[in-house]
Amino acid sequence: MKRYSLHLLGLLLLPAVALLAGCGGGLDRDGAPAGYPDLSHTPDAVPRAEPYRHANMRSYRVNGHTYHPMRTSRGYVERGIASWYGTKFHGRNTASGERYSMYAMTAAHRTLPLPSYVRVTNLENQRSVVVRVNDRGPFHQNRVIDLSYAAASKLGMLGKGTALVEVRAIDPAHPASPTVRPDRQVAAKGRHSPRIYIQVGAFGNRDNARRLAERLERSLRRPVRIERTTRPGGSLHRVHIGPLASVEIADHVSAALEQMHIRDAHVLIR
Repeated sequence: MKRYSLHLLGLLLLPAVALLAGCGGGLDRDGAPAGYPDLSHTPDAVPRAEPYRHANMRSYRVNGHTYHPMRTSRGYVERGIASWYGTKFHGRNTASGERYSMYAMTAAHRTLPLPSYVRVTNLENQRSVVVRVNDRGPFHQNRVIDLSYAAASKLGMLGKGTALVEVRAIDPAHPASPTVRPDRQVAAKGRHSPRIYIQVGAFGNRDNARRLAERLERSLRRPVRIERTTRPGGSLHRVHIGPLASVEIADHVSAALEQMHIRDAHVLIR
């Protein structure tokens, strides 16, 4: 649930500046509101056409990483690990200048334009919600989106703190109809449980991929595979660690890769 709320909006006016993690450095712990209320019946956000905030379109830098916001959300689809945030940031300013409410159907994303609307589907139980993205984050490298407490409640991920999700942008002019009931678990017939992999590199030369795979197997003692795909001009060999049994293990492996000075790895959900 680690979260960085970027409430110093003036910093966003400078390209590629080092943003301050305004709310992420406190000693108070994040968590759920008193009584752990069930907000699973909270209505989804309703997509509507809104102009993007130009102040949030500039490149920015956090924790040594530079992020380049997208010019449009059109066509965006990504799978990854979602987290949620609650009491620690409730009422504080978001990157868009709005107040964060853990009871609203909102989310934070590192590079989507602000504001954007996305459908988030929990791949582990097939629950689905629509949220309005109005903030930057999460800045944990293995997370793809940070959801409000209300959205996490609807997705059934409060207990675990994370979920394997698909994030799909919505065009407010043509909002997609819900494909699953968001208020109950839906069995995914004919589908396997989602699995976590970490992609460590992609090579045109298979021998280079093989050498990296062998190094990773020796160092990490985890399964490593090479996935070959065909593209114009030749083949591409991607090195994947996994499948990994949990988000915690994926985080542990990512930390080990950092120690090995391998820094461009990213999570895949298959």
